[in-house]
Order: sequence, then structure tokens, then C-alpha cells
Amino acid sequence: MMEQSEFDKENHKRIKAVKRSFGASGKSLSKPGRILVGQGCLQKQSRRNQETKVFFLFNDVLVYGSIVLPGRLHRNLIIIPLENIQLDFVEDDVVLTSQWLIRTPSKSFFVSAHSHEEKEAWIQQIKSYQSNLFRSGRLQSSVFAVTLIPNQVAHKCMRCFSIFRATKRRYHCKKCGFLVCKACSKHRMLLTHINPTKKVRVCRTCHMKKEEDESARCRGDSAGRSSSEDEDMTSSYSKAFSN
Repeated sequence: MMEQSEFDKENHKRIKAVKRSFGASGKSLSKPGRILVGQGCLQKQSRRNQETKVFFLFNDVLVYGSIVLPGRLHRNLIIIPLENIQLDFVEDDVVLTSQWLIRTPSKSFFVSAHSHEEKEAWIQQIKSYQSNLFRSGRLQSSVFAVTLIPNQVAHKCMRCFSIFRATKRRYHCKKCGFLVCKACSKHRMLLTHINPTKKVRVCRTCHMKKEEDESARCRGDSAGRSSSEDEDMTSSYSKAFSN
């Protein structure tokens, strides 16, 4: 059995190598008690495309970045505390298999592994170390960002249903994640879990809903989604995805 001093030395060496792989822009990853427990490559689905990213799982954070030279050089280091992660299972589709959803307060995104076994290993490991943190007193975040619908999924604005063209670009509402046109996303809203100081783009429906909720609170009414809102969301999906 490896002595604790030898384990600590080897762990420190591995963490230092990860930091070094991100070059001068790499943030410090060394921290008392932090252990590198696993690493691997996953397909990350962004709003524009899919890209292979390198992921490093520590006992308290999940780290990922872009690959420049496989196994040697990476960039765009992202560090996510495990208490700020929520995992959701996702069914396989024709594009991505063995996938799941990683939700964080600032953004949410799909990832996929090479196999279902690898997927299960990642999820079980993350949840196991999350449980350790929660038992030690850490609290899980209560606010998570919506999942932005990938650009290629809808060819129509999900609010006015006009067709996207070269002169009619796609934009994302950061409140609901819908793909909308410029005319339907002129409003800005402060969503502190995404950006605490800068207002972000939202669609007209989310902006209107916020104004209605604020008016309801001023009147003392209870706020909540009505059945008509659920019908509107279902209608938006079906119309935007139809030919």
C-alpha cells in the first residue's frame, strides 16, 4: 500500500502536470486536500457544434478545456465546483449516444462518452464525491442555467416562427434557452446566476412574463406558470421543429 507521503507527492505531481498543460493562462489547481481522481475526453455539445474536450475530475471540482495537442497542451481552462453541478440523464439520439446533461449556475451543456460504461463511471464518480462534500457541510446550488437549444435543431424562430436565413440570424434567450430571431430578443434582463452585473439577451415572452410576475407581486397575487403557458411552450417546440 502506498504511503500517504508518496500518495501526496504523486497527486501533487499529477495536478501540477494538468495545470502546466494549460500553459501560462492556466489557473492554479493546487489546494490542500484536493485530489485528482480521473480524467478523459468527452464530446461536448455547444449551441453551434460538437467538440472533443478534455475533462479532469477532482474530489471537489470538475475541470475541462479545449485540446490543442492531445495529452500535452490544452486551453480555455474551466473550473466548476462539484456543488454547482447537477446531472440529468438524457436519452440517446442519432447524433449523440451515451450522453447526459451537466447543469451549472452559469451554463448547461450536453456531453457524451464513448460507451455507456464510461458514461456510468463518470456519473457515479461525480455523484460519489458530491455526496462526500454535502456530508462535510457544502450546500448544492439552488439555481441552474437553462440548456440552450443547439442551433441546428430549429430552423424557425421559436417565438414568431419566421424562418432563419443568412439575413435573419439565430439568437438564444438566456432565460428559457429558446432559439429566437433578433426582433424577438431585443430585451435584456439581469440573471445574476449567469452574470451578476451584465444584463443578458432574453426573448419577448420571458421579458413579458417577468413584468407580469413583478406586477403580480406588487398586487400580492401568487406567481406560477399557468396551463396556457405550458401550451404555449409545447406549441413553440412543435412549430419551430416542423418542416
